[in-house]
Amino acid sequence: MAFILTFLGKGGTGRTTIAIAAAKKFASLGQRVLLIGQDPTPAFGLLLGTFPRADPTEVGPNLKAVQLQSTFLLERSWEEVKKLEAQYLRSPTLKNVYGQELGILPGMDSALALNEIREYDGSGEYDVIIYDGSGDQATLRMLGMPEILSWYFRRFRQIFTESDLGKTISPFIQPVTSAILNVTWTPDDFAQKPTQQTNQMLEQGKTAVADPNRVAAYLVTTGDTAALATAKYFWGSAQQVNLTVGGVLLNQIPATETLAAEFAPLTVSALPQLSTSADWQPLIDALPDFKQAVQMPKSISIDVANRQVSLFLPGFDKKQVKLTQYGPEVTIEAGDQRRNIWLPPQLSGQSVKGAKFQDRHLIISF
Repeated sequence: MAFILTFLGKGGTGRTTIAIAAAKKFASLGQRVLLIGQDPTPAFGLLLGTFPRADPTEVGPNLKAVQLQSTFLLERSWEEVKKLEAQYLRSPTLKNVYGQELGILPGMDSALALNEIREYDGSGEYDVIIYDGSGDQATLRMLGMPEILSWYFRRFRQIFTESDLGKTISPFIQPVTSAILNVTWTPDDFAQKPTQQTNQMLEQGKTAVADPNRVAAYLVTTGDTAALATAKYFWGSAQQVNLTVGGVLLNQIPATETLAAEFAPLTVSALPQLSTSADWQPLIDALPDFKQAVQMPKSISIDVANRQVSLFLPGFDKKQVKLTQYGPEVTIEAGDQRRNIWLPPQLSGQSVKGAKFQDRHLIISF
């Protein structure tokens, strides 16, 4: 399994330059590195000094790069969907729809990119994968997709099972699946078997994103007021998808005590300007040890003994945070992100008795 690294920040702060420098640094240390570019325009290749293809291309010792092309990825993924349908249905219906015909719908780019990262990670060919994405909410939603989808699966499967429709069709599940599909299911395992592999993938994705040894992000900012505010906003938003932010990279500005205090406890590193495209070394040398992200505080902690849940939400104040509770889950809304917290058995079913915002933490009492 690879260490997956990405960068968050306002556009124009130098995220792509830093991603390339980080890839070069890891490669120089003997790590097998894959640099993934989400931007399909020539800008990525121009900065890299070579134009990677839709499949990994060697661009230096221990370093490969790939430039994601969503239409190519969709075409390839569609063939896998058709194989899956043919596995379960005796009379597949998608065989007459071709991947070359399909267009990219909004949101598809992120889902396809996440699947590519998952497959490259699972290949065992890389020690480090650096993802140069949009660096904004789209990247955070992409990394939060396993958590969000697992919630939809869990919630709507339960709702369907308990609904009148679910109870009505329950007696017919076994004969229908026997007649139409290549398998025989009972009401107890309907929708469980075909989604078992998907649920396993989602759990693996959730576990990886929550583990700073596996996935980490770094904030990139300049001295611009908007860039600094955006970095803080993404810092808090990253907690909502359980993503560890390991530090702050100050591009072409000094690391002052004021900035260090604003982003504490994150490490703050000042980076020099890339003087020429041929001389990356000063920038590489100024980069921090990215794997030190493991030292950062966890986004959530649950204290069963004191009946408290604490969520780290830097970059927000209490007016920007909304708390709601439905059954065994608590939903936290901060910024434009929602997080559903599944309570442990000791707290499940207990009503929220109070909540306070203290030292950038939302502390919920039961």
